[in-house]
Amino acid sequence: MTETMTIRQMCDAFDVTPRTLRFYEAKELLAPIRQGQKRLFTRRDRARLKLILRGKRFGFSLEEIRQLLDLYSVDSNQETQMREAIVVGRRHLEEMIEQRAALDEAIAELTEQIASGEAQLAELQSARSAAE
Repeated sequence: MTETMTIRQMCDAFDVTPRTLRFYEAKELLAPIRQGQKRLFTRRDRARLKLILRGKRFGFSLEEIRQLLDLYSVDSNQETQMREAIVVGRRHLEEMIEQRAALDEAIAELTEQIASGEAQLAELQSARSAAE
């Protein structure tokens, strides 16, 4: 892979839109090299974009992602960043588990309601057929 990538190459490589990249740049999460109107994304930008997209998939806010990215330069082995990522990750995992439990409960209740409605509809149709 080359040292720098154009916005089009980044879009193709990460399946994002130019607007997404410009948004992350405006939020100072990415800092491509500017050559006039042209943006050139470095290895660092690619690594940061991977982390941004992963964080978004896990439900992290942009501010949480920014804070984690900012911790990258705190120590050479990224121990601080990893420790904080684990804390934030555990919090989001707990939230996701709670959301899944609520969703499972809603699915079960809706399934019961549909089955009950189908049974009532079948009884009404059966009674109408018997009356005819």
